[in-house]
Amino acid sequence: QVRLVESGGGLVQPGGSLRLSCAASGRTFGAYNIGWFRQTPGKEREFVAAIRRSDSSTRYADSVKGRFTISRDNSERRAYLQMNSLNEDDTANYYCAASTAILLETAPSRYSYWGQGTQVTVAS
Repeated sequence: QVRLVESGGGLVQPGGSLRLSCAASGRTFGAYNIGWFRQTPGKEREFVAAIRRSDSSTRYADSVKGRFTISRDNSERRAYLQMNSLNEDDTANYYCAASTAILLETAPSRYSYWGQGTQVTVAS
């Protein structure tokens, strides 16, 4: 089992950057693929990015490709989401999640553990 806590959200102007962090408790962080999702009121949770536990290979939603970068540090039990060139469509509550699936999954149902979320607001 793993407990996840996100941080790093806030208010940023269009074109700006933020770095989200996902801190994990437990000694098995390295056993999980980590995903980042986002959600706005009235909409379904949306896949953003994921990173594999074994080789740190990554997968991104088309909407963030080239702007966002996911990474992880297994020794620190942390995952990160570097977000650049932010625009108002990126405004959402961002969640990190952990999965034991073999592949890098995009469906929220494939992730067993979730953090509480951190709000990102992009506005001028």
